[in-house]
Amino acid sequence: MRLVIARCQVDYVGRLTAHLPRATRLLLVKADGSVSVHADDRAYKPLNWMSPPCTLHEQPGLWTVTNKSGEQLLITMDEVLHDASFVLGVDPGLQKDGVEAHLQELLAAHISTLGAGWTLVRREYMTAIGPVDILCKDAAGMTVAVEIKRRGEIDGVEQLTRYVELLNRDPLLSPVRGVFAAQEIKPQARVLATDRGIGCVTLDYASLRGFDDPTSRLF
Repeated sequence: MRLVIARCQVDYVGRLTAHLPRATRLLLVKADGSVSVHADDRAYKPLNWMSPPCTLHEQPGLWTVTNKSGEQLLITMDEVLHDASFVLGVDPGLQKDGVEAHLQELLAAHISTLGAGWTLVRREYMTAIGPVDILCKDAAGMTVAVEIKRRGEIDGVEQLTRYVELLNRDPLLSPVRGVFAAQEIKPQARVLATDRGIGCVTLDYASLRGFDDPTSRLF
């Protein structure tokens, strides 16, 4: 990535024309070939840009950026205040906190969240119709199938119902009951789960990660 801070004017020549008068701006040249012009406002949005594939031709005092359609971004430089290049490498992409796989991992590590004396059998217990998120035993030794969602809705209850019905056909596991665990459970899903004998547990993500401080609570 190349970062250039310069006093410049910018003219776009293509299907339309656009002009940015002289001012101090940030010019961003990325490894994918894109070139964008930024002011010190508008958050992440550029004032003007050229998406890849495009070519950058540099002459003293003038950058000419041309895309495959022949449209051009003409950047006339009055003064370059900063010019630096950095190799950022391959970006792993955004990883959202609290995704279902992470919730599953945390709950498996803290299975007693579901009840005192509960024990983990295994994560991703495979069945003929897909993997059960967590298979465990409650304090009485009964097999429990746990389905984990970030947001608990009716389709998640339906999915767990199918797992429980299938697992109950296995004499080594039967009887099996279900627990629907989510950070948020919709009222309709809770009603359906209760009607089918499925327990509901609301997961506290901060508590599972060990970030919850009980002394800071009002209640």
